[in-house]
Amino acid sequence: MIRTTVLAALLFAGPITFASSPETGLTEYKITPVENLILGENIKKVWTVDYSEFEKPVTITLQKVGKYNRFIVRSKFFELVYASCNEGFGVKCIKNSERNVDPKICSSVLNEQQMQNQRILTSNPVSEEQALELIASYLPDLINEEYRHVID
Repeated sequence: MIRTTVLAALLFAGPITFASSPETGLTEYKITPVENLILGENIKKVWTVDYSEFEKPVTITLQKVGKYNRFIVRSKFFELVYASCNEGFGVKCIKNSERNVDPKICSSVLNEQQMQNQRILTSNPVSEEQALELIASYLPDLINEEYRHVID
């Protein structure tokens, strides 16, 4: 509970750096809220996640869909959704109508087995802050090894 409270306070204070997943070899990431944007009707918030100083960050957009949150994760080379649902919180493919990246490129970059493994990360409800931490921690595992350079 204290960890969540501190995380929430830091998230609203500015950029945050965390330890990442041990499977990826990445040791840190930084989540930064993007301010002063004109957001669409369904878009509530936007963040960037930096895994290194050398590549472009990954963008996370929060959408409210009914009582659930959808976090659309995009980069130049892939896009996907982490979402809350009745089963829990996990990764899903992005809808065709929302695609910005060529599906062939996206399917080359993303690891199909890891997508299946992350279908449900937790069956418990997650806060916005917890969702961001889960996304930033688990996202690198979704990238095929030969494309890992697109985030680190």
